[in-house]
Amino acid sequence: MTVSSYPPVYPLAVSGPETPRVLSIAGSDPSGGAGIQADLKSIAAHGGYGMAAITALTAQNTLGVSAVHVPPVDFLRRQLEAISTDIAIDAVKIGMLGDAAVIDEVRSWLEEVRPAVVVLDPVMVATSGDRLLRASAETALRALLPLADLITPNLPELAMLLGEPEAVDWASALNQGKRLAAECGNTVLVKGGHLAGAECPDALVNTSGLLRQDVIEVFGPRVETKNSHGTGCSLSSALATVQARTGDWESSLREVKPWLLKALLHSDSLDVGRGSGPVHHFHHQKVLRPGDFAAALWKEATPELEAIYKLSFIDGLKTGDLPEDAFNYYLAQDAIYLNGYSRVLARAGALAPTEKEQLFWAKASQQCLEVESELHRNWLSTREASSVTGPVTKSYVDHLLASSATGSYAVLLAAILPCYWLYAEVGQQLHGAFLEAGAPAGHPYADWLRTYADEDFAAATRNAINFTDGAAAAASVAERAAMVEAFRWSCRYETAFFDAPRLFAGLS
Repeated sequence: MTVSSYPPVYPLAVSGPETPRVLSIAGSDPSGGAGIQADLKSIAAHGGYGMAAITALTAQNTLGVSAVHVPPVDFLRRQLEAISTDIAIDAVKIGMLGDAAVIDEVRSWLEEVRPAVVVLDPVMVATSGDRLLRASAETALRALLPLADLITPNLPELAMLLGEPEAVDWASALNQGKRLAAECGNTVLVKGGHLAGAECPDALVNTSGLLRQDVIEVFGPRVETKNSHGTGCSLSSALATVQARTGDWESSLREVKPWLLKALLHSDSLDVGRGSGPVHHFHHQKVLRPGDFAAALWKEATPELEAIYKLSFIDGLKTGDLPEDAFNYYLAQDAIYLNGYSRVLARAGALAPTEKEQLFWAKASQQCLEVESELHRNWLSTREASSVTGPVTKSYVDHLLASSATGSYAVLLAAILPCYWLYAEVGQQLHGAFLEAGAPAGHPYADWLRTYADEDFAAATRNAINFTDGAAAAASVAERAAMVEAFRWSCRYETAFFDAPRLFAGLS
């Protein structure tokens, strides 16, 4: 492995808030599959903090809507003001509005508050065919459209907004989307869910140059299921949440669409209702049992361990044939690395959620500095070794510092862990091989190999594994993915670190 194959830092930065605060203004569905209830699930599934202002109460289930009650509009205003005067709102999703008075109130509030992201799902007709917007309110709804950044009508709603027949093919749907986008001056999401065929395309349409091109199509397979209740609500609220984080509609759609596809694929497993059941918003979130995440990380580490055991440096340590200058280079780099590693461990202590973990990482940081001092005092003081930071050492420490800078305790622990886990495994193997050979007299690295038998370090490694596993259980899905990536890179750096002396000494 060459140093150039490793990035100098581990990025986790995003353009928007880590936990977007998303307000849903919509109707309530007591069965939980659509409306406010679906929105809140969808927002949470994408790492957002969901809030709700209820515009209408419905009596509905998976079989259909039997009644709609619109509370006094003054009460809606009080809900909106209660939220916006106290909480910063990163995005707004607007769904069912019910009548013209409600629409006018929402429009007035939007003009005052001016949220950064507004997604309007013009709920006019339910999937069951039930009308959810009074005909007299359609004019008011059209006046609301220009205040939205993204409009997400289904094909019947797209046709109603234009006063035209429903599109019968994808080309006609795109044409209608272009005209609505040009008329309203914003972006329209044209959805192909109501069309026939194996494909279910979606397209972002904007004619004012906001997108990289006027029409961006994102294709996907159609899911054959009766359980599509709340699909439009879930899609629009997910887009609002992700857009608050990414600031890019195309990126947001490409993130949300695969999630919705799997939410439909897993919808049957919910077994909710006798009609059109809801999608599975949390299909991607599996409750972790203790040890599950650690086991997954171990699978990531195994290939790197196998690569480490094949290195000439490791073989030379076992046999005692390792050139002294290669060993000296390793020791010098280890001392430099430990100095940076101690700072990262101290940061883990600062981020730790419990006193037990705080004490553990603080002690580990102190021990790093003590080991570094011992290296200089007992090993490096009598040896010729370069004090220049090697490229692998610098890249590894930079990666750890960048993981620390994310502010995520879980991600930082995943980056820290390989230095414990892989080092302990390699040390155990080397010490075992040394003893099996009868601890031969005259072995130049005998004293070093004996240090690998330290039971305190083995116990610390077990603690580090358990703390990382626990942090994963409390982390979001996105954070766990970042943990795996951080761990994977640290494993690769561990391999490169053991291999660096070979490159320094020019060994085969």
